[in-house]
Amino acid sequence: LSAPGGVSLVVPQPNINATVAQNILLSVEYSCRGVATIEWKHVSSWGTTKIVEWKSGNYVNISTFYKDRVTTFENGSIQLLNVGMRDAGYYFVTVTEEYGTNTYGTIIVNVYEIIYEDLHFVAVLFAFLAAVSAILICFMWLCNKSLHLFQKKTTHKLTASTTEEIELETIEC
Repeated sequence: LSAPGGVSLVVPQPNINATVAQNILLSVEYSCRGVATIEWKHVSSWGTTKIVEWKSGNYVNISTFYKDRVTTFENGSIQLLNVGMRDAGYYFVTVTEEYGTNTYGTIIVNVYEIIYEDLHFVAVLFAFLAAVSAILICFMWLCNKSLHLFQKKTTHKLTASTTEEIELETIEC
């Protein structure tokens, strides 16, 4: 991108995909004959925010919201530390030459969350199934014990009644 006044700007990576808490480099490279002023803005659904403005080899003015999160570089690039979901959007860089000529560049940043909910769901489901299995095993053990006790009582009664019949038969003869 070359403007008539001799300002040129190159954006080597116009799309950046990042995950939450990652550091990203918004890389550009400009050249001009005189002293340039570089300005970065962020535009998203939350609005437009001026990030930083500086004059090459001179002052750097970083907005309060980005104070501890932005590093500027002489070639016009900035590094954004610890990105969050609110950092997704369009980043516009403007390079203005001291004679008033300027050029623009745009970088689109997509920020993705690392989804742990699926893993969490699987862990909870596994714990639930393990608990249900343990309860069923205990229930089956109790049923088995009850059945053995019931069979012992029934066998004992049968033995007693058979003995009585034998005794009764013996007496009748």
